[in-house]
Amino acid sequence: MPSSSGTLAESITRQREALKTLLREPLAQTAQACSQVWGDRQALNAILSESLAQQAICKYMYALDTQAIQVSDTLGRDGAVVPDFGRNRADRPYMNERVPSEGFLLSQAYISLRAKRPSLTAIQIVRDANGRVLGFVGADFDLRNLPLTGKLYDEPTHWRQIKGDPAIRGTVFHQTRSDSQMDINIDTVLGVLEELMTGHGVYHVILHFSSSRAVIWLFDDPYRYRLLDIDALTDPNICLVYPERAYPADALVPRDRIRAVLDGLRDLRFMDEMFYLRSGTLNIFNGVVGLTFSCDGSHYLPWGEFLGKGYDFWASDKAIGR
Repeated sequence: MPSSSGTLAESITRQREALKTLLREPLAQTAQACSQVWGDRQALNAILSESLAQQAICKYMYALDTQAIQVSDTLGRDGAVVPDFGRNRADRPYMNERVPSEGFLLSQAYISLRAKRPSLTAIQIVRDANGRVLGFVGADFDLRNLPLTGKLYDEPTHWRQIKGDPAIRGTVFHQTRSDSQMDINIDTVLGVLEELMTGHGVYHVILHFSSSRAVIWLFDDPYRYRLLDIDALTDPNICLVYPERAYPADALVPRDRIRAVLDGLRDLRFMDEMFYLRSGTLNIFNGVVGLTFSCDGSHYLPWGEFLGKGYDFWASDKAIGR
């Protein structure tokens, strides 16, 4: 699926603006109809029920007075949730956001009380013929029922540094790297992984150096991971288990640079007895290398940038994040 440009926040903003355009007019029409029968519980229920039937993506609708007390029932697909009449919604997240001057608000996402699921609420001010505010019409939406109005968000590939557990950083000077079975057999392990990635359809790998294991994903079966222990990682026969696959043309990491990246992970594992790599990841499709060091600091950066940084950079305080 094609992906969109921009940050995660920008992608969310675009999605929300499209949803506002979709929801604003129908809710305004519902509020106008409700203003004609305001104060009549049954008449409000009838209008809200009819409006709900026309809104395939809406889960519940209701009317509130200016104090956020329900003056209608909560209307759902199966009828009225009668106990909600008179319910005070003043403490709900959407009632604590400022409604813009035009009278329509699409709330920030929150976790619903009933379903415990991510939800949105659209609020429309209800006014009488003289412009006096009577209350609000509310419409609740389950996020999984909303149409995806934008393209798939594209994960950024620029270098990102994330600090980890402060408790681990505080004790890093009291630890020393111990050779694991993966460390001892590192050349064999990397040879096996290179073969799996370049010729057997493995597109993502996580190398856990200290616990001597690897987790792999294959593009033949992308929804399930495989856990390889040290016995599998040191036995080249493991390559017979996975059929030969041509290296994907849309991979961002060139086939002939896979070994260089794996060797770079090995170098960081052995670069220092105190500050060293605990785990490393490589995804050939997004071209990102992930690093987690003994001080629990993590980095995510493009493979080319990773290969361009030497020992002096990774040994610095700024890079390691200590």
